[in-house]
Amino acid sequence: MGADTGATVEVTWGLVDAVTLARVVVVSPHFDDAVLGATHLIAGHPGTTVITVLGGRPPKYPDEPTSWDACGGFTAGDDVVSLRREEDRAAMAYLDATPVWLDFPDHQYLANSDRPRPADVAPALEQAIAATSPTAVFLPMGLANPDHTLTHDAGLLVRTALAGSDSALAWFCYEDHGYKHIPGILAWRVAKLLKSGLWPTPSVVPVDPDMVRKRAAIDFYKSQVAPLQRDHVLDERLDANVPEQYWRLEPPPQGWEMLADTI
Repeated sequence: MGADTGATVEVTWGLVDAVTLARVVVVSPHFDDAVLGATHLIAGHPGTTVITVLGGRPPKYPDEPTSWDACGGFTAGDDVVSLRREEDRAAMAYLDATPVWLDFPDHQYLANSDRPRPADVAPALEQAIAATSPTAVFLPMGLANPDHTLTHDAGLLVRTALAGSDSALAWFCYEDHGYKHIPGILAWRVAKLLKSGLWPTPSVVPVDPDMVRKRAAIDFYKSQVAPLQRDHVLDERLDANVPEQYWRLEPPPQGWEMLADTI
């Protein structure tokens, strides 16, 4: 028990009530990211909608598969996106969730100049989110990978666009599996959000941390497991039971804005 300093402590900070989580949307950069970073959330809220932003076919697959695709077992001429959609469909059915795929291609298939920008993605993402009439939206923190950053930034644009029409809609971020362990990268995002006036705060989202179910959900993404093992030490992270963490995005409590100036 801490010492009594005489200060008033708001013990309910961080709690999220059931009404807020009545209709959940999780926004995923790629087909597997929502399951990697938010399986417990999805499994605990049947009927969740998972919107994959980079779920479209490229104008043309490369003549030789990318390193990621080759590691996943693909060869020249394979329709990678078609198979990955089927993997996603199976994983979502297992978790009693609904998949929605936007038509933007994965960055690995595009030159930098051809990649979509947040303003390009936001209108389609806004339409997909609004169609579900959600009570809570979970975005990726948007760490390291350009598709993750794109998805996060587009999601914030949607949040701004919907702020006037649905002030009761709650917004959260979930931590990007694997990338959050890059030194300083999660702190960078937290600081960036803090300075923008959106204070990310770890939330007490009620979930059942069933790692057996999480492993089973990940295993549906058969073409992703090998590259995830190679590049993201998947087994080590799962064996360590690395927790999922969700951060609520809200303006600071009144009078606390000055803290952002001390960074």
